[in-house]
Amino acid sequence: MKDYINIYNNLVKLTTNKKLYNGFKKQDTFSDRLMFFLIHFAFFLKVYKNEKNTTKLQEIYDFIFRQLELSIREIGYGDQSINKKMKDYINTFHSIVSDVHFWDSYTKDQKRKKLSLFLDNLDENDYLIEYFDDFKEDLTKKNLNYFLKSVSNP
Repeated sequence: MKDYINIYNNLVKLTTNKKLYNGFKKQDTFSDRLMFFLIHFAFFLKVYKNEKNTTKLQEIYDFIFRQLELSIREIGYGDQSINKKMKDYINTFHSIVSDVHFWDSYTKDQKRKKLSLFLDNLDENDYLIEYFDDFKEDLTKKNLNYFLKSVSNP
């Protein structure tokens, strides 16, 4: 499980990219950062999902959501609200995964609408379509072990 902290840290680092928030109506919030985190993670799972990675990806998934839960606890939420929030985040994540699964077959307009479902603080998101297309392409150029061993530079 220790190996997966690099993946988590990579995903967190990606959410701090100021360019992601260029089209936002107001300053980014925890919710915005979390959505970007989940979208990046969904693309990560999409690219690396195959029969030989199934067990490892499940372990990564479990680790990532455990880390998210710990982060939410650090913010100061109580046990009851953490359980509800985690359930909401997991449901949202599964919606994101469903949409990301078909990303390559979507038109630009469909991609715009899909992103707007999860990032409602945006005035304009065309730059994010290009960003996530590039991100997915970049992931395909690296193997899963690359992310297990180091923190990458976005």
